[in-house]
Amino acid sequence: MKTVSLSGSRRVSVGKKGAKSLRKEGRIPSVVYGGKDQIHFSILENEAKKLVFTPNVYLIELDIEGKKSKVILQETQIHPVTDRILHLDFLEISDDAPFKINMPVKLEGFAKGVRNGGKLRQNFRKLRVFGLAKDMPDAVSIDINPIKIGDKIRVSDLNVSGLNFLDPKNAVVVGVQTARVIIEEEEEEEEGTETVEA
Repeated sequence: MKTVSLSGSRRVSVGKKGAKSLRKEGRIPSVVYGGKDQIHFSILENEAKKLVFTPNVYLIELDIEGKKSKVILQETQIHPVTDRILHLDFLEISDDAPFKINMPVKLEGFAKGVRNGGKLRQNFRKLRVFGLAKDMPDAVSIDINPIKIGDKIRVSDLNVSGLNFLDPKNAVVVGVQTARVIIEEEEEEEEGTETVEA
């Protein structure tokens, strides 16, 4: 798992008013929990964007005015209209305690079924995993070269040393469908839609 460094400043005022004024200054109110105490702090908005608007997940070396800890980004609050980051929750982790994280899925290769005219369908962009920091990869890599038309890779087919997958075992992560099935699905959708005249 990639590691990045992040600096924060302790928050004096924890209420809504304080959060609003921080955002005006281009800072994002944040909290880190999981350690002895919850720590309320803020980080620069530009630094927050690098963590949020990316497919990657990071192990973060957080420095809040000299107090250092290892954390992961656990939850993000985003404004529904402006897409501006409103608040970040971080979880403090230790080397010997497993934790949960949404790990990106990386497809590698070119599916045999796609070469034969099929359509690749990826149902999961991220998978929920549980494990130790040392076992966390940058992504869950899946070799799709051997997948033929009609083949599917389910959560139960995945094996990453040291990790437990928390999504349903029978859930399909990626597969190749025939083009005909796709056409039939589209026709069914069209038949199912009713037109209402004004």
